[in-house]
Amino acid sequence: MRSQSTGVRIAGLGKSLGENLLTNQDLERMVDTSDEWIRTRTGIGTRHIAARGTATSDLALRAAREALTDARVAPADVDLIIVATVTPDMAFPSVACLLQAELGATHAAAFDLSAACSGFLYGLDVGSRFVQTGRYQHVLVVGAETLSRITDYTDRRTCVLFGDGAGAAVLAPGPEGSGLLASVLGADGGGKDLMYLPGGGSRHPASVETVQAGLHYIKMNGNEVFKYAVRVMGDVTLQALAAAGLDVTDVDLFVPHQANYRIIDATARRLGLPADKVFVNIERYGNMSAATIPIALREAQEEGRLKQGDVVVLAAFGGGLTWAASVLRW
Repeated sequence: MRSQSTGVRIAGLGKSLGENLLTNQDLERMVDTSDEWIRTRTGIGTRHIAARGTATSDLALRAAREALTDARVAPADVDLIIVATVTPDMAFPSVACLLQAELGATHAAAFDLSAACSGFLYGLDVGSRFVQTGRYQHVLVVGAETLSRITDYTDRRTCVLFGDGAGAAVLAPGPEGSGLLASVLGADGGGKDLMYLPGGGSRHPASVETVQAGLHYIKMNGNEVFKYAVRVMGDVTLQALAAAGLDVTDVDLFVPHQANYRIIDATARRLGLPADKVFVNIERYGNMSAATIPIALREAQEEGRLKQGDVVVLAAFGGGLTWAASVLRW
């Protein structure tokens, strides 16, 4: 939907990464793979892994504190916390509630949102509506994951892909025509078996049998996901630009979900975007699901690639299946 009156801007950004570095050379010693195989097929060289004892809420807390500092917003002034994650500390309470307590954001409502790799953009859209209507002044949106906790490090098809991290954004009112210009969300539950985690829910509650069967690890049909992602990420980007009254020629920076470099490259080629307008950091981090885009945004900010007035497009695709795109005027 399009913004109606009050603009919604990103007032601050923050990031946090898993404490340990897992390189392709490390993986060569764990499974039948090689640095060349991984780089050729994914573009990934390293990924960050959370230390033993570090939970998703711990990474979220570090990113949230940095974002609030960047925005010059005190925790007590946060009205709502939304955490996008598929790897919560526990079934309940939510990561958002745990984060609220640790931050001291005593006046904030809090909830988690599950949309896999599209989760941060779903959260950005939902959070912006509260600001847009005047209901809240400051909304903290966090994408946080510890995917290493659900990765099978004996499966070379998936273990090379994932990393741990968190990214956060503070949403606040802004001038009309600035900030979030448009967003498009989508889903197709018919693709539920292409990327999923079967164990631990009400369908397959945790048991000795589910653990022995490896049901608590990510399952993925990589070839089908690749084809779906390339098509849908391009489509949703064009839809979001059209909703904002813009087209690809207006884009100053494209920040796609960092799942696989070949997906990023194919999407950019389809859109006709040159490499210098596409932000890529997958080589350093791999796929961090909902954390990927806010971390990429923070790094683009740190590198001086976000300039006032720039049109920035964010696009993601994830398990569910879900997809989303947002258009911002920085």
